[in-house]
Amino acid sequence: MIPQYPPGHDLLHGKVVVVTAAAGTGIGSAVARRCLEEGAGVVISDWHERRLSEKAAELGDLGKVHAIPCDVTQEDQVQALIDGAAGHFGRIDVMVNNAGLGGTKSVLDMTDDDWSRVLDITLTGTFRCTRAALRQFVAQGGGGTIVNNASVIGWRAQAGQAHYAAAKAGVMALTRCSALDAAEHGVRINAVAPSLAMHPFLAKVTSGELLADLTKREAFGRAAEPWEVANVMVFLASDYASYLTGEVVSVSSQHP
Repeated sequence: MIPQYPPGHDLLHGKVVVVTAAAGTGIGSAVARRCLEEGAGVVISDWHERRLSEKAAELGDLGKVHAIPCDVTQEDQVQALIDGAAGHFGRIDVMVNNAGLGGTKSVLDMTDDDWSRVLDITLTGTFRCTRAALRQFVAQGGGGTIVNNASVIGWRAQAGQAHYAAAKAGVMALTRCSALDAAEHGVRINAVAPSLAMHPFLAKVTSGELLADLTKREAFGRAAEPWEVANVMVFLASDYASYLTGEVVSVSSQHP
């Protein structure tokens, strides 16, 4: 049974949140919505400009939303995202690194381009956004929070997922190490590791057989709703997690 969608409680009141890959129907969009419901001003970003504009219009009734297109594989666009967000709202307080690319292919058939594209978007894109956000936080005088979207696949083995698993394991390591670099500036960096968060696009690109198998691994016998993952990300972004940094929180029954 899916629990009732909870109301907001102003956990992010007055904060400015930047969310990458927020124009779809999955976790990024859910995070943007939850942050607005928790009182934040939100900058949403995505490489797909039409969908981004539509998502901004959809979320506009919930609060202050600003859209900035960004391809996280391009350093200049990442910097423009951070500069644009800070310029629009006056500062940023939270960076949510949600952009990632999956796919299924055996290592035997995987090309260098297959490998590099997944790593560039999922891991190096998270690094680029983390670096740019940290520099902005320091320029503002310190403080701030970064929340990364990892995956339980960074811990477990799954056929056809070597590139994605390597990228997500890298996001976990980046989270732990960058948290130590950021601590002296009063910045916290954590990550969530979801397993299966069901949304229309995932259902479209994933076989029913694989979805059924993944669902069986979950303690509740169902996939998470994207907003259930978003709730944990909001907690990590909020002052309720003020002493939590360098951690990867499993939003699943699966963990090492």
